[in-house]
Amino acid sequence: MSKKARPSTLTRDEMQEAASRLRTYLREEMDIEAGQLPTEMLVEFIERDIGRLFYNRGLRDAETVVRQKVEDIADSLYGLERESGTGR
Repeated sequence: MSKKARPSTLTRDEMQEAASRLRTYLREEMDIEAGQLPTEMLVEFIERDIGRLFYNRGLRDAETVVRQKVEDIADSLYGLERESGTGR
């Protein structure tokens, strides 16, 4: 039984590009000929059922970068602190 279809988050142009790239990959790497509709359905499956894994990984990677930048800023601010007793 198939899952209920949700609208794609890809634009029509993005869907066509993704399907085209997938068709090329299937043909060149796996010797499989597939039409536009089957490859669009496969792209929709990947988007719906697998894409979240890549999306979540991207969020974790972005969080790591942001945390490092915040630490860098905190270190820079700490370096600007003045010692007490210097008269200024």
